[in-house]
Amino acid sequence: MTESQEKKPVCPICGKPVDPACAPFCSKRCANVDLHRWLTGSYSIAGEKIDDEDLPPPRDDDENT
Repeated sequence: MTESQEKKPVCPICGKPVDPACAPFCSKRCANVDLHRWLTGSYSIAGEKIDDEDLPPPRDDDENT
């Protein structure tokens, strides 16, 4: 494949060419659209659903509390 035939990366949100400053997106706007989709639960990672009952209880010696 020659350089002119090489596939250029495109934004996963809108399909425009990627801007290296915002990679893998074309703009800050598309990066924010993607972030919004993650934060609102539009995206998810496949796996088994875990009920809260199945989680171990929190430790008393946690440094973050």
